[in-house]
Amino acid sequence: MRANLEALPGLYRELATVLQPGRRGSDGRSATRTAPIPCSLDAVDLRARGGIEGVVGGWARDLCEREQWSIPDYTSIVAIVDWSCGILLLNLTMICDEHPAVREIADELRAVRAQAERLITGEKPPIRIPVGCRECGNILKVTLDMDGIRCPRCQQQYDHADMLSLTPTRRAATAA
Repeated sequence: MRANLEALPGLYRELATVLQPGRRGSDGRSATRTAPIPCSLDAVDLRARGGIEGVVGGWARDLCEREQWSIPDYTSIVAIVDWSCGILLLNLTMICDEHPAVREIADELRAVRAQAERLITGEKPPIRIPVGCRECGNILKVTLDMDGIRCPRCQQQYDHADMLSLTPTRRAATAA
Protein backbone atom coordinates (compact mmCIF):
# COMPACT_ATOMS: atom_id res chain seq x y z
CA MET A 1 0.00 0.00 0.00
CA ARG A 2 2.87 2.35 0.84
CA ALA A 3 4.49 1.95 -2.57
CA ASN A 4 1.16 2.56 -4.34
CA LEU A 5 0.39 5.68 -2.29
CA GLU A 6 3.88 7.03 -2.90
CA ALA A 7 3.61 6.40 -6.66
CA LEU A 8 0.11 7.74 -7.37
CA PRO A 9 0.77 11.52 -7.19
CA GLY A 10 3.61 11.19 -9.72
CA LEU A 11 1.59 8.87 -11.94
CA TYR A 12 -1.31 11.33 -11.86
CA ARG A 13 1.00 14.06 -13.18
CA GLU A 14 2.65 11.76 -15.71
CA LEU A 15 -0.73 10.82 -17.19
CA ALA A 16 -0.84 14.34 -18.67
CA THR A 17 1.67 13.13 -21.29
CA VAL A 18 -0.68 10.30 -22.29
CA LEU A 19 -3.48 12.78 -23.01
CA GLN A 20 -1.72 13.80 -26.20
CA PRO A 21 -3.11 12.36 -29.47
CA GLY A 22 -1.27 10.13 -31.87
CA ARG A 23 -0.10 7.32 -29.61
CA ARG A 24 1.19 4.58 -31.85
CA GLY A 25 1.84 0.88 -31.44
CA SER A 26 5.39 -0.49 -31.17
CA ASP A 27 5.48 -0.99 -34.96
CA GLY A 28 4.82 2.74 -35.59
CA ARG A 29 1.30 2.27 -36.92
CA SER A 30 -1.77 3.81 -35.34
CA ALA A 31 -3.20 1.62 -32.60
CA THR A 32 -6.76 2.07 -33.90
CA ARG A 33 -8.46 1.28 -37.21
CA THR A 34 -10.27 4.61 -37.32
CA ALA A 35 -9.01 8.14 -36.97
CA PRO A 36 -7.67 8.61 -33.44
CA ILE A 37 -9.64 10.65 -30.94
CA PRO A 38 -7.88 13.83 -29.85
CA CYS A 39 -6.78 12.27 -26.53
CA SER A 40 -6.73 9.09 -24.48
CA LEU A 41 -10.13 8.71 -22.84
CA ASP A 42 -8.73 6.27 -20.28
CA ALA A 43 -6.13 8.85 -19.22
CA VAL A 44 -8.84 11.52 -19.05
CA ASP A 45 -10.90 9.21 -16.81
CA LEU A 46 -8.00 8.68 -14.41
CA ARG A 47 -7.14 12.40 -14.27
CA ALA A 48 -10.76 13.56 -13.88
CA ARG A 49 -12.76 13.63 -10.66
CA GLY A 50 -13.57 10.06 -9.73
CA GLY A 51 -10.41 8.60 -11.27
CA ILE A 52 -7.28 8.49 -9.12
CA GLU A 53 -8.77 11.34 -7.08
CA GLY A 54 -11.92 9.31 -6.45
CA VAL A 55 -10.01 6.31 -5.13
CA VAL A 56 -7.48 8.04 -2.86
CA GLY A 57 -9.81 10.93 -2.01
CA GLY A 58 -12.64 8.61 -1.07
CA TRP A 59 -10.48 6.56 1.28
CA ALA A 60 -8.88 9.69 2.78
CA ARG A 61 -12.31 11.21 3.43
CA ASP A 62 -13.46 7.90 4.92
CA LEU A 63 -10.48 7.92 7.29
CA CYS A 64 -11.06 11.53 8.32
CA GLU A 65 -14.76 10.93 8.95
CA ARG A 66 -13.99 7.82 11.03
CA GLU A 67 -11.48 9.75 13.13
CA GLN A 68 -13.61 12.92 13.16
CA TRP A 69 -10.84 14.98 11.57
CA SER A 70 -11.55 18.02 9.42
CA ILE A 71 -11.28 17.61 5.66
CA PRO A 72 -9.58 20.41 3.71
CA ASP A 73 -11.60 22.10 0.98
CA TYR A 74 -9.28 21.67 -1.99
CA THR A 75 -10.62 22.59 -5.41
CA SER A 76 -7.89 21.26 -7.70
CA ILE A 77 -7.74 17.54 -8.38
CA VAL A 78 -3.95 17.45 -8.06
CA ALA A 79 -4.17 19.02 -4.58
CA ILE A 80 -6.75 16.41 -3.55
CA VAL A 81 -4.55 13.57 -4.87
CA ASP A 82 -1.49 14.95 -3.04
CA TRP A 83 -3.36 15.51 0.25
CA SER A 84 -5.17 12.17 0.10
CA CYS A 85 -2.03 10.13 -0.54
CA GLY A 86 -0.23 12.08 2.17
CA ILE A 87 -2.89 11.58 4.85
CA LEU A 88 -3.23 7.90 4.01
CA LEU A 89 0.56 7.44 4.15
CA LEU A 90 0.81 9.24 7.50
CA ASN A 91 -1.83 6.93 8.95
CA LEU A 92 -0.97 3.72 7.12
CA THR A 93 -0.11 1.76 10.27
CA MET A 94 -3.45 2.65 11.85
CA ILE A 95 -5.30 1.82 8.61
CA CYS A 96 -3.61 -1.60 8.38
CA ASP A 97 -4.25 -2.36 12.05
CA GLU A 98 -7.78 -1.03 12.45
CA HIS A 99 -9.65 -0.28 9.22
CA PRO A 100 -12.26 -2.94 8.41
CA ALA A 101 -11.84 -2.41 4.66
CA VAL A 102 -8.03 -2.53 4.53
CA ARG A 103 -8.09 -5.27 1.87
CA GLU A 104 -10.44 -3.25 -0.36
CA ILE A 105 -8.25 -0.17 0.08
CA ALA A 106 -5.17 -2.16 -0.91
CA ASP A 107 -6.94 -3.71 -3.91
CA GLU A 108 -8.22 -0.35 -5.20
CA LEU A 109 -4.83 1.33 -4.79
CA ARG A 110 -3.11 -1.55 -6.59
CA ALA A 111 -5.66 -1.52 -9.41
CA VAL A 112 -5.60 2.23 -10.05
CA ARG A 113 -1.79 2.29 -9.97
CA ALA A 114 -1.60 -0.63 -12.42
CA GLN A 115 -4.09 1.06 -14.75
CA ALA A 116 -2.13 4.32 -14.70
CA GLU A 117 1.17 2.53 -15.32
CA ARG A 118 -0.30 0.55 -18.23
CA LEU A 119 -1.51 3.77 -19.85
CA ILE A 120 1.86 5.45 -19.40
CA THR A 121 3.90 2.48 -20.68
CA GLY A 122 1.41 1.35 -23.33
CA GLU A 123 1.21 -2.13 -21.79
CA LYS A 124 -1.86 -4.21 -22.60
CA PRO A 125 -4.31 -4.95 -19.75
CA PRO A 126 -4.26 -8.49 -18.30
CA ILE A 127 -6.46 -11.13 -19.87
CA ARG A 128 -9.61 -11.83 -17.83
CA ILE A 129 -10.68 -15.45 -17.74
CA PRO A 130 -14.33 -16.24 -16.95
CA VAL A 131 -14.65 -18.97 -14.32
CA GLY A 132 -17.60 -20.36 -12.38
CA CYS A 133 -18.01 -19.93 -8.62
CA ARG A 134 -18.08 -23.39 -7.00
CA GLU A 135 -20.80 -22.35 -4.55
CA CYS A 136 -23.39 -20.59 -6.73
CA GLY A 137 -22.20 -20.86 -10.35
CA ASN A 138 -21.85 -17.09 -10.78
CA ILE A 139 -19.35 -16.12 -13.49
CA LEU A 140 -16.23 -14.44 -12.09
CA LYS A 141 -13.55 -12.86 -14.27
CA VAL A 142 -10.06 -13.51 -12.94
CA THR A 143 -6.55 -12.63 -14.07
CA LEU A 144 -3.31 -14.42 -13.26
CA ASP A 145 -2.03 -11.43 -11.27
CA MET A 146 -4.98 -11.26 -8.83
CA ASP A 147 -4.35 -12.22 -5.19
CA GLY A 148 -7.84 -13.68 -4.93
CA ILE A 149 -11.49 -12.89 -5.56
CA ARG A 150 -14.81 -12.83 -3.69
CA CYS A 151 -18.01 -13.84 -5.43
CA PRO A 152 -20.38 -10.87 -5.28
CA ARG A 153 -23.42 -13.17 -5.27
CA CYS A 154 -22.64 -15.67 -2.47
CA GLN A 155 -19.61 -13.95 -0.86
CA GLN A 156 -17.43 -17.06 -1.24
CA GLN A 157 -13.76 -15.98 -0.99
CA TYR A 158 -11.07 -17.65 -3.11
CA ASP A 159 -7.36 -17.14 -2.54
CA HIS A 160 -4.97 -17.10 -5.51
CA ALA A 161 -4.51 -20.90 -5.73
CA ASP A 162 -8.23 -21.65 -5.30
CA MET A 163 -9.16 -18.96 -7.83
CA LEU A 164 -6.85 -20.49 -10.43
CA SER A 165 -8.38 -23.94 -9.87
CA LEU A 166 -11.93 -22.75 -10.72
CA THR A 167 -13.43 -24.20 -13.89
CA PRO A 168 -13.41 -21.90 -16.93
CA THR A 169 -16.95 -21.21 -18.13
CA ARG A 170 -16.07 -20.87 -21.78
CA ARG A 171 -12.99 -21.22 -23.97
CA ALA A 172 -12.44 -17.63 -25.07
CA ALA A 173 -10.69 -15.32 -22.66
CA THR A 174 -11.56 -11.63 -22.68
CA ALA A 175 -9.41 -8.53 -22.37
CA ALA A 176 -9.83 -6.52 -19.18
